Amino acid sequence: MQGSTVATRWWRDAVIYQIYVRSFADGNGDGIGDLPGIRARLPYLAELGVDAVWLTPFYRSPMADFGYDVADYRRVDPLFGDLDDARALISDAHGLGLRIIVDVVPNHTSDRHAWFVEALASPPGSPERARYHFRDGRGPDGTEPPNDWESVFGGPAWTRAAPDDQWYLHLFAPEQPDLNWDNPEVADEFDDILRFWLDLGVDGFRIDVAHGMVKPAGLPDVGHADQSRMLGTEPLPYFDQDGVHAIHRRWRALLDSYPGERIAVAEAWASTPERLARYVRPDEAHQAFNFHYLGADWAAPTQRAVIDESLATSTAVGAPTTWVLSNHDVRRHVTRFGDGEAGLRRARAAILLMLALPGSAYVYQGEELGLPEVLDLPPEYRLDPQLGRGAEAGRDGCRVPLPWTGDVPPFGFGASADTWLPIPASWTPLTVAAQESDPESTLALYRRALSVRREDPALGDGELDWEDAPDGVLRLRREPGFGAAVNLSPAPARIAVPGRITVSSVPLAVEDGHVTLPADAAVWWTSGRGDLDER
Repeated sequence: MQGSTVATRWWRDAVIYQIYVRSFADGNGDGIGDLPGIRARLPYLAELGVDAVWLTPFYRSPMADFGYDVADYRRVDPLFGDLDDARALISDAHGLGLRIIVDVVPNHTSDRHAWFVEALASPPGSPERARYHFRDGRGPDGTEPPNDWESVFGGPAWTRAAPDDQWYLHLFAPEQPDLNWDNPEVADEFDDILRFWLDLGVDGFRIDVAHGMVKPAGLPDVGHADQSRMLGTEPLPYFDQDGVHAIHRRWRALLDSYPGERIAVAEAWASTPERLARYVRPDEAHQAFNFHYLGADWAAPTQRAVIDESLATSTAVGAPTTWVLSNHDVRRHVTRFGDGEAGLRRARAAILLMLALPGSAYVYQGEELGLPEVLDLPPEYRLDPQLGRGAEAGRDGCRVPLPWTGDVPPFGFGASADTWLPIPASWTPLTVAAQESDPESTLALYRRALSVRREDPALGDGELDWEDAPDGVLRLRREPGFGAAVNLSPAPARIAVPGRITVSSVPLAVEDGHVTLPADAAVWWTSGRGDLDER
């Protein structure tokens, strides 16, 4: 995409920046990020060089899961602003050539949603309860859950509505009851929700738990415990049912009825890349997150295998591959790749590898600053429901607010000295302001790489060819005339650079057409390209 909102199949190679709304920028001084704060910082994103912005949920919610428990899909939670703020943000973004993608949460609602409140007040078998999955319990007195399904957040996936009452299904927190997509009323309601936001001007939707809406007939047992470890690796009866694809086809037809190529991005977990590719067939979602790539170890054979597999399976259905290194649900990749200087070196090299690959790329807020995971949050701030229900670690550490300016917290995040999660004082050299004055900073690296990616006709959508390289080095070619090499080994490697270096993760000197590429470093070059070679 070239900074335009004209329909150009922009989604096939767009760079999409994820904003975790609570933690990007605070516009009203309460210590929590909001829509006015985002609106004020849109020029930063335009300068960074991304094509679109994905916003996590900002709808009315009691915040049991920080907005992924929606009480009203057509209202903005007062914590984040109001509908006028949403309209103004969309308008300003479009004026800067940025598209806006919003989250939609169709697998479950909040337990404070009007539908669920009505369901609790209605008898078994009522139309109100038919919007959700209510079942009688097992055992002589109905005191056992209806089956052995487990919540992704830990513990049973069933909660009893009241003593002597039925149980309701929640694949996440008890405050997030699952909707019954076999009920036509549910499908009609979400058609209307999508139209509401499309009419306000959004350019697409990220579909939360896109693999989860349809449950198998009879709700059969899994047969064993520790089910969350099977997610994305083995089949589960409550995820990735074939019936979900009818929903995605219905939504694709709805999106295609609007101008401007509005898109759907599926957050889908599947047991194989082939099953994941089904979500992006030509009449379903436009993109699906590539979690197999996100989880790949920092090793050349592993990275190449995942890249090859991802490209093959998405190409088979005519879809672009997506690439992502971090998001609001996983540990930041600076820390995953080793933390400290080693982790940052690898993260800087990883972004050059990712942006050189065919398809669309996602950038999670703060990764352009080289932010690490915050591992030492005080216990009183660790509020993630995933942590409280038996998971190994919560997700709070990747959601700490961004540092913008100044030498002490809150680093220009907002007017309040207190932020909803504390910002480490050690982040002084990582602020946007500090990095803008340093040509070797991680922010400068991202800006340069994104600029070259936007200008270079070889990058974005297209083909990739691997070239011979020393052990532990990945070397690729994109036509016309683009080359890249990434050293994932622990030792320096001497490689030929047949052209002009355009971006490198570390300073490099060319001698006799070669560079010595240090461990955990990457380089891009162009050759035979006229004006690009001369820049």
